Amino acid sequence: MEMLVGGQWVGAVSGRREDVTSPFDGAVVGSVCVAGRDDVEVALAAATEGARVWRRTPAHQRMRILLEAAALADERAELIAQTISAEAGKAITEARGEASRSGELIRLAAFEGTQLYGDSLPLDANPGTGFDKVGFTVRQPVGVVVAITPFNYPSLLVLHKVAPALAAGNAVVLKPARTTPLTALALAACFVDAGLPEGVLSVLTGPGGELGDALVADPRVNKVSFTGSTLTGTRITQRAGVKRLSLELGASCPVVVLPDADIEAAARAVALGGFVNAGQVCISVQRVITHPKIAGDFLDALVPRVQKIGTGDPGSVDTTMGTLITEQEAERVERSIRAAVQDGATVLTGGERDGAIISPAVVSDVDPRSPFSQDELFGPAVAVSTAVDWQAAIAQANGTAYGLGAGIFTSDVSGAVRAIRELDAGTIHINWTPLWRADLMPYGGLKGSGIGKEGPRSAVAEMTDVKTVILHGRPW
Repeated sequence: MEMLVGGQWVGAVSGRREDVTSPFDGAVVGSVCVAGRDDVEVALAAATEGARVWRRTPAHQRMRILLEAAALADERAELIAQTISAEAGKAITEARGEASRSGELIRLAAFEGTQLYGDSLPLDANPGTGFDKVGFTVRQPVGVVVAITPFNYPSLLVLHKVAPALAAGNAVVLKPARTTPLTALALAACFVDAGLPEGVLSVLTGPGGELGDALVADPRVNKVSFTGSTLTGTRITQRAGVKRLSLELGASCPVVVLPDADIEAAARAVALGGFVNAGQVCISVQRVITHPKIAGDFLDALVPRVQKIGTGDPGSVDTTMGTLITEQEAERVERSIRAAVQDGATVLTGGERDGAIISPAVVSDVDPRSPFSQDELFGPAVAVSTAVDWQAAIAQANGTAYGLGAGIFTSDVSGAVRAIRELDAGTIHINWTPLWRADLMPYGGLKGSGIGKEGPRSAVAEMTDVKTVILHGRPW
């Protein structure tokens, strides 16, 4: 498949191409261009002109085009799902769930892009100013947005950046993950076929290091929106210079299970929240912190549920958990589990590797200071530790460099309120795990988990600039 550069489907300037392969069996599922710095130059030149045209397009016209793109995404949902499953190794049932949300996410963003309200300013409240001045704020598109997206949700995480940016009137250059470019190109086709003007959207496929560095450092870029590792996010901040940044980075999400919790409900939720998409989710349950009195009961309820998770061919409806994105990633997760065991932890189930598949694992007696708790795993394993009291549990939950999501299970309202106040996380779930997200809600983390918020309303706000306007009249 060709790249989209300035609204045209073209090959790379170098002519290079590469295969996209299935992580399940290595089969070739497509072929894409390998872009280079020459292609970056063409895309940014087109985006600069596209941004000029698109910002002068009335919001109601932008909305109509996005609504048509949403309708096309609905029509093509099965094709998009099959593409996600093939290139990402995601179970087809999960891929269909992801693809089915595409159209509605575009519609949410389209609406928010028409709602760029400003504020009136009570200037007469300031000493020395009377009624001779009127002040207000207006929002306008930032200009050229670079969106860099990961492999784990190749439809949703593309649209959480591209759709709000377009709805707000910006031009976008998208760099999707090298392992999952086909989904991004299929989504881009929905916008092009809906009538998006030339220059407004480009999709560059190829190496993240070379393309990312060139894109984020370019002075023509006004905004960078990135989802990925904290290490790469740090590099972006160092190279971007003075421009707007939204960074959704790493995590090691905790779930606290208090003695008064519904143990069965907590086990059911963790068995789901730790293993969706093979644990390759920023808000996946990585750590469970229990009280010693209930730790055994919780594990007795959790382990059998995890053992029922079926792995295998991602294309089969009987598979409930697919592969990791590559065999190398599966080997990394396998090594992490082994290292935890060497540090004194116990694998109660799972952890075996077959190619790019890791069987769902529950690991108990994990030292909360160990890398298995502290570092982002991004794989299908849940670490279980204990804490003797409330203070120790909160200290463990907050005791990593991250702060994306957290959950707590309790039947006590006062405990829930205390968790809301004391847990350092961008999203806190009471009686559920962090692995739940409504597309319309604000989403983002604290500490090393990033800066800024996604969700259509929040993203549209972050992809616009605010200007203050003062009208000066004659003093009364």
